[in-house]
Amino acid sequence: MIRESLILGTIWYALCSAWGALARSAPGRWFGNLCRRIGELWHESVLVNWFCSPRCLEGDAVSPGKLRSRCCTAYARLGLDRLMEGSIFLRGFLWCAAAVALAPVLPTMAVLALSLVGCVTVALQGMHERERSFTRNPAALPSLIYAALYIFGMLHSTKLRGSLWLTALTIAFLLFSLALYYAVDTREHFELILAAMVTAGAAVAGYGILQYFFGWGYQSAAWVDADLFSSISFRVGSTMENPNMLGQYLTLMIPLGGAKLLNARDTLRRLYYLACCGVMCICMVLTFSRGAWLGLMFAGLLFFIALEPRLIALAPIALAALYFVLPETVVSRFTSIGNMKDRSTSYRVSIWMGTLAMLRDGHWLLGVGPGEEAFNAVYAYYSYEASVASHSHNLFLQIVCDAGIAALIVFVWLILRCFRVLGSVLLRKDTTRPEKLTCIAFASGLLGFLVQAMTDYSFYNNRVMFLFWAYIALAMSSARFAGGTEAEVSA
Repeated sequence: MIRESLILGTIWYALCSAWGALARSAPGRWFGNLCRRIGELWHESVLVNWFCSPRCLEGDAVSPGKLRSRCCTAYARLGLDRLMEGSIFLRGFLWCAAAVALAPVLPTMAVLALSLVGCVTVALQGMHERERSFTRNPAALPSLIYAALYIFGMLHSTKLRGSLWLTALTIAFLLFSLALYYAVDTREHFELILAAMVTAGAAVAGYGILQYFFGWGYQSAAWVDADLFSSISFRVGSTMENPNMLGQYLTLMIPLGGAKLLNARDTLRRLYYLACCGVMCICMVLTFSRGAWLGLMFAGLLFFIALEPRLIALAPIALAALYFVLPETVVSRFTSIGNMKDRSTSYRVSIWMGTLAMLRDGHWLLGVGPGEEAFNAVYAYYSYEASVASHSHNLFLQIVCDAGIAALIVFVWLILRCFRVLGSVLLRKDTTRPEKLTCIAFASGLLGFLVQAMTDYSFYNNRVMFLFWAYIALAMSSARFAGGTEAEVSA
């Protein structure tokens, strides 16, 4: 595809020439040898091999247990096996894929309805296909414990009624994540749902770009400090209705688009995914979300270093080039990270200090309960400089506020398990390059998401929360399909 385009071919030739000259030089050879030695030490490291060999991957497919056997028996006795034969409600993948692909554009209630239907169809499919075996889901145990902790947090919440909604959504989306893992039961299904997600991301980004040019959508005065950034008159929120939440969503989607681009086998697909990645990157710039930019930078760094360690030599050159290529507005916005004169930054710091004071005063153990009402009922007594907030503007702090320190520990456990599972694919010798690229993309998107989560409460947008848990399920699935294990999964 690149060689068939005159402009891109010229750029590609220049980059290859520059890279070849750098690689042939004495510093280039020294750096190449250093990278190869680091790679050898990485693969030989006892710690790395332990981290990338999680026990949760051990064991064969799980045969039907007693509970499932009884459910299958009841299902057959009720005549549902004949009634549901050929029904669309036995196609769990169809419903789950629709929920994931349409989540960025549908309202929360529609996403919730689709996710619940997806869970029911996967359960019906499991009872209908009685002899079908399932592979173990590495995320199942921490996800269920996390859900249980949120239920406990709701029961002792300072505002029980106000905590019901967030708790119900959290449990429903966690259950959907588990159902999605089993619904995606072939490699073709997996690739199809990734393509749908990237396409949806490009559509959302395209609408965001139109918003910027035509001034569509709501704008809050709190989104930009007009004194410091008078040149920024509009921040794109697209269907997420908030630029920071849109940035959080695009941080997950852009690495997947990059993987699809590099894995594409023909010119048409390459052009298509190149366009998708370009639209999403442009929209990411137009969010003017510094946390999202920082997250995407970490995601990109992990993506390219994991793909080719020697590319780290080009990182300083790429950063310098961005400084000269990007508009002054973008550069000044990014370099203002940490500037306490910016009202947005000082506002966040004040909220973090107040939240930490609240947690230190005995609320770290069990939290104050999920939801804005429970948070505000207690935070109001600890707010700094009269900073009014509906949440802590930090995902990790907010999890502690919702359900206590135990919930944060389980959340970190789940994230580490996800990275371990993805890492195990990269160390396996039977993993193909496309499989490695996909796992690298999931790890990169997850890292970028967590980096931005330190500056924003990512689950403030319910659809972003839904997509995060779906992302976890698909990340686990990417490892499941790697190394020629598709036959086991499809059994």
